[in-house]
Amino acid sequence: MTFTVRLLPSELQFEVEKGQTILEAALNQQIPFPHRCQVGACAACLCRKVEGDVTYHLEPMLTEKEQAEGWIFPCQAIAESHLVLTFEE
Repeated sequence: MTFTVRLLPSELQFEVEKGQTILEAALNQQIPFPHRCQVGACAACLCRKVEGDVTYHLEPMLTEKEQAEGWIFPCQAIAESHLVLTFEE
């Protein structure tokens, strides 16, 4: 199963396979996505989830407030639905 990820405001879209991280899918499809470490330590890929659901193998280092505001680590997040993400606050 695949899900579509749409990035705002650029409107770039890419597909992510079930079980694949969002960042891995973006990089495999040559989608420009900010990143450095790919393990959730640097926060370079941090973005906000506008729509959709994600899960993690390991809980991310985000406060409850940040999670409630929709912030995610795409390097660790696995799509569970179609997603809309933004790098804007």
